[in-house]
Amino acid sequence: MDQEQGSKIGYGRGFLAALDQSGGSTPKALAQYGVPESGYATQDEMFDRMHEFRSRIITAPAFTGDRILGAILFEQTMNREVAGMATPLYLWQRKQVVPFVKVDEGLADEMDGVRLMKPFTKLDDVLARATRSRVFGTKMRSFIARSNPAGVAAVLDQQFGYAEQILDADLMPIIEPEVDIHSDEKRSAEELLRQGILDRLSVLPDGRQVMLKLSIPTQDDFYAELIEHPKVLRVVALSGGYSQHDAVARLARNHGLIASFSRALTEDLRHQQTDDEFNRTLDTSIVAIYRASTT
Repeated sequence: MDQEQGSKIGYGRGFLAALDQSGGSTPKALAQYGVPESGYATQDEMFDRMHEFRSRIITAPAFTGDRILGAILFEQTMNREVAGMATPLYLWQRKQVVPFVKVDEGLADEMDGVRLMKPFTKLDDVLARATRSRVFGTKMRSFIARSNPAGVAAVLDQQFGYAEQILDADLMPIIEPEVDIHSDEKRSAEELLRQGILDRLSVLPDGRQVMLKLSIPTQDDFYAELIEHPKVLRVVALSGGYSQHDAVARLARNHGLIASFSRALTEDLRHQQTDDEFNRTLDTSIVAIYRASTT
């Protein structure tokens, strides 16, 4: 792993931008941006429009490593260019933003109150391409809907199993076991999740670290022990469906927890905005999320 990138992620002041919308979430992201499904005829055209949106964000003057530590990319984005450069290289060399890549292939059907990740079919290839592209780490998402001990254990066993493989490839895994913010069992699920992570960190070999991406907890500072854990490089928070206003307010009450927002970062950006309007709106969002991430 690149030591300069690792130091920035581990100790820098700022947050991560989640720009990794996949085939399932891209139509919603484009619709929010002001590009309806009638604006593209094929999936390839949809991804082209999404890359135009991502490029507009990445090249904006406000999008720099001064406040944004890293950016999580959709796997396909590694093969694309921004301003004539491979996207990961542009992020790091031009913006000093550390690139990550989403490696999961979507969620399986719900069982035991959770949705595991579908079995990975191309991880070795993605990791090899990520390494060649100077990507620092990966991200993979599972989903927890209920406080079910067997389900939460299955999620963490799968996540930590793949994390070992990613660490073997000399990349930093972001483990994302999202807890449904609308679940009436959210708090008890978070208790199972925190203990399950601590149990698995205790057997992670010395000298190895992971990152965690977690839903903003019901109880403020609930993940403080994970944030301070020597085997955790950084804990970041997903917005999980909260509006930017709510996500920022909740995040600010959790010391040491930083954002890794997607919808809450881009919710006020519109295709129809002039570049000046777009850049001002993005800057306003970045300021708010940065402040909440540095409490």
